[in-house]
Amino acid sequence: MLSDRLVLLGTKGGPAIRAGGPNPTSHLLVMGGRPIIVDCGLGVTRGLVEAGLDLQDLRTILITHLHSDHVLELGPLLHTAWTTGLSASIEIWGPPGIDAYWDRFCASMRFDIDLRVADEGRPPLRDLVTCREIAEGPLDLAGCTAAALRVEHPPVTDCFALRLEVPGWSVVVGADTAPFPPLVEFARKADILVHEAMRLDGVDLLCSRVGNTGRLKAHLLASHTPLEDAVRIAREAGAGRLLLNHLVPCDLPGFGLADWQAAAEAAWPGGPVTVGYDGMTVERGS
Repeated sequence: MLSDRLVLLGTKGGPAIRAGGPNPTSHLLVMGGRPIIVDCGLGVTRGLVEAGLDLQDLRTILITHLHSDHVLELGPLLHTAWTTGLSASIEIWGPPGIDAYWDRFCASMRFDIDLRVADEGRPPLRDLVTCREIAEGPLDLAGCTAAALRVEHPPVTDCFALRLEVPGWSVVVGADTAPFPPLVEFARKADILVHEAMRLDGVDLLCSRVGNTGRLKAHLLASHTPLEDAVRIAREAGAGRLLLNHLVPCDLPGFGLADWQAAAEAAWPGGPVTVGYDGMTVERGS
């Protein structure tokens, strides 16, 4: 049985990738020995393998919202697991539209999937996967208690924070969100709160690198959480530990891991705050 732990597989905010930088968002959460994948940005498949997960053990995948940096590698992950030998059923939980994503991925790979079923004797991939829509409130997940909270991530309306717990351990993944006061109660006394963070002093630099400066800046400021607000939410919730992820920006000069950690410690002097990085593992109870 897998040991309960959280592995941050991708900690970058946004879809772009740069040489030497982190991958977009994805997490491996093991609850009661059961692996749960939260989000599937680029790099999730390799990250899971390097974290020690046998892809044949995939059973549950949660997608917080349908921005590409959270869902782009969902289909490739499942297809790779299938070609690795996966033959058990899998549940994908996601916002409205998740079933359309899966149907169209399978349609795009129809030649390969049909050929492998006929030529290699594999079970039909589509038949292994059940898509379920996330709605605010409890989720019927096997092996743990789970709930979803709709957060504020305009213009996306269906974006959900997630709380997962087993006796003695609780983890909240805040998803992408602007500062959202209801998260305080949702994350109340969680052992770990994983929350996005944005450095306001890096927004102009990021926008100048990406282009479309005015529109992108407006989106970032309306849809994401400044570092100081993430700290405030964790403090008010009484979270045991704050892990910062979906870092904006995090792969530009002056915004590396050490720079981020210094800023986080300045925002919460002496507080239990850690800046996440790809491959970071937090064991239950640590």
